[in-house]
Amino acid sequence: MAETSFPSDLLAAQTRLNQATAKLSALLRSLPWSVEPAEGWPGIEHPHTGEVTGGREPSPGWTNEQKAAVTRLRQECLELSATIVTHSYWDVFQGEDVVKERMRLKAASRPMTTAGLSPAA
Repeated sequence: MAETSFPSDLLAAQTRLNQATAKLSALLRSLPWSVEPAEGWPGIEHPHTGEVTGGREPSPGWTNEQKAAVTRLRQECLELSATIVTHSYWDVFQGEDVVKERMRLKAASRPMTTAGLSPAA
């Protein structure tokens, strides 16, 4: 398929979606494991090795500010996804060509690694 350039608003929306998704993922990794306060539970000790696995520390839950930040980022991701999917650019593609173009858009919007040689993972 011949190279086509993406509309700037579509490429910008995909780039913003990548950023919002990364922020949301980083935020979720930093938060306690339970949204609401919850008691933890002990792990199970392996009978032969004595290694303890599978337990959880108690969770203090998320603060209202943390809940609001997660809600805001999720809403931003949802809105950007809708903007991308409903863009008129996709109207000229059918079947698997839509998927191929979508993958190209994702690749084109990823930050480049050192010297711009390959997309970051």
